[in-house]
Amino acid sequence: MPRKPLRLIAGRTLLHRTIAMARAATHGLADVRLVVATDDREIADHAEEVGCQAVMTDSAISTGSGRALAAAQVQAELPDLVVNLQGDSPFQPDGALGAVITALRTGAQVATPVIALSWSALDALRDHKVRSPFSGTTCARAEDGRALWFSKAIIPAIRDEAKRREAQPLSPVWRHVGLYGYARAALERFEATPPTALERLEGLEQLRLLELGIPVTTVPIDPPLFDSSGIDTEADITRVEALIALHGDPTPPLP
Repeated sequence: MPRKPLRLIAGRTLLHRTIAMARAATHGLADVRLVVATDDREIADHAEEVGCQAVMTDSAISTGSGRALAAAQVQAELPDLVVNLQGDSPFQPDGALGAVITALRTGAQVATPVIALSWSALDALRDHKVRSPFSGTTCARAEDGRALWFSKAIIPAIRDEAKRREAQPLSPVWRHVGLYGYARAALERFEATPPTALERLEGLEQLRLLELGIPVTTVPIDPPLFDSSGIDTEADITRVEALIALHGDPTPPLP
């Protein structure tokens, strides 16, 4: 989707919405700085128009997390923790950013949110993937919260699904929310390592962390009113605009 951050969603750009959501979500948290990292001058100018610092980064950087590290490294005070909020995810669930920051401040090397899907939400995800197979990511996780794998496919496969539907209200599928927090040392190690074969196959940068043996802590959060997946396709914009028309606009105004 060319110029995706500048695309309008119900009259406001995708980037504008992401900045406004991030400001509201981190309000009251100490020592948090919001920066837009981009390799596009037009996007940087738009960020500054709506009052957010922007940093121009090398276009050769291949991942959002690498771009976030590059932006962190040019700050006057080098941060110990770096959160990569993807610019195409303006409808983050309430509490997701704060939960990730809390997990990092209490010792996680990498933290990312996940949502337990109800059976109806799983059905909706399956239906959505018929039209947009690479929109939306699922996560298999251990009982202690460690991520075991992420995939654009729906994992895990569910044996005896009909019986499970009768026995429990939630499916065993966790949906990943596109938000990553890092201890800077873990992020530096990630960025110093070339993309792995499995990372390239799935198009998911977090798989490189797992292949490096860096533990990823998943933070369960409540499901949002709005679908929390990123905006990847024209169909995603159409879906979100329909949700806004139905439920009202969740993006807070910028000060």
